[in-house]
Parts: sequence; structure tokens; C-alpha cells
Amino acid sequence: MKNKIKILSQEQIKELLDILKARFEKNMKRHKDLEWTKVKARLEDARSSEKLWSLNEMEITGGEPDVAELDKKTGEYIFYDCSAESPKDRRSVCYDREALESRKEHKPKNSAVGMAEDMGIEILSEIQYRKLQETGEFDLKTSSWVLTPSDIRKLGGAVFCDRRYNNVFTYHNGAESYYASRAFRGLLRV
Repeated sequence: MKNKIKILSQEQIKELLDILKARFEKNMKRHKDLEWTKVKARLEDARSSEKLWSLNEMEITGGEPDVAELDKKTGEYIFYDCSAESPKDRRSVCYDREALESRKEHKPKNSAVGMAEDMGIEILSEIQYRKLQETGEFDLKTSSWVLTPSDIRKLGGAVFCDRRYNNVFTYHNGAESYYASRAFRGLLRV
């Protein structure tokens, strides 16, 4: 994605804002104390930044971004990927670039960390993933890579989560592994 123009056209911005507004209104449980007019004003202030482009990337890769919280210290709205299952156009990726390069054959097309960087978003931590699960039920059939602590990554591992049996589980895998049902969930601060 290097050298890609990261600004949306006015038409793309309008379409994205319409999608985000409809999702916001449909899922008030995720953001009970927030108002769309304030979120929209913040998004409109971000028109000249790459933030809207990143939100659009979250949308077009199947993440269905929605406002999950307001950072009271910074005043930023935090959008999480809220698709029921892991974002479909981010699946079959290993954890990071190091893991991707370590594979001798059958390499996936990308890594979770690499895609997140290209999109301008952050991968959810395990704590953020669990917080998202408090607003609904996600990854009942899929799983999502989460930010892996450096001590685990140094040993070749990576961490992922899913929801089964009405509980959120955290697991480990080799960072170079990838599966058709595993992607990653991200967040964006606006």
C-alpha cells in the first residue's frame, strides 16, 4: 500500500458517514452515553487527515467499525471492528512480518501487524478484545489475533482470542501460523 493516496473523495466520505451513522444508531448498546452529532463533528474535523481513509479501510475489509468508547483524557472517539465474525478480507494472515518472512513455503499474502500498519489502525489488545465482547458476541465461529506481549513473541508465539461457550478464550499459536477462520480486529482513534 505504499504511495497510495490516503484521502477519500467527498462522495466516499458521505457514503462512509452514512454507513457509520446507521451502524451507530442500530447499536446503541455499544455507546450508550455518546451522541452521533458529536461523533460526526469529530469525523468531519478529520476530513483532511488519513483517519477517514483508515476507517474506510476497516469498512471495506469487513470490519464494520463502530464507536466503542470515548477517551476522556484525549477527547478521541475510539472505533473498534464490530463485525460478528473476524473481518473476512483480513483472514488467512500470520501474526507479523517476521513470521511471514520465516515461512519457507505456503506463505500467506500478508500479516496481521503488516495489514494493520498499512491501514493505519492498531490491533486490539486482549483487554480491548474482552471489552468489545462486553458489548455483544463476536467471533463465535472465527478467531482474531490480538496484540502479543513481547516476551511471548520473542519465543516465536502469538496470541489470539475467540468466544465459545459464552466465554472469551485466549490461546497461543506459532506466529507464522495462519488459518482461513483467523483474522485480526483493530481500532482507530479519531
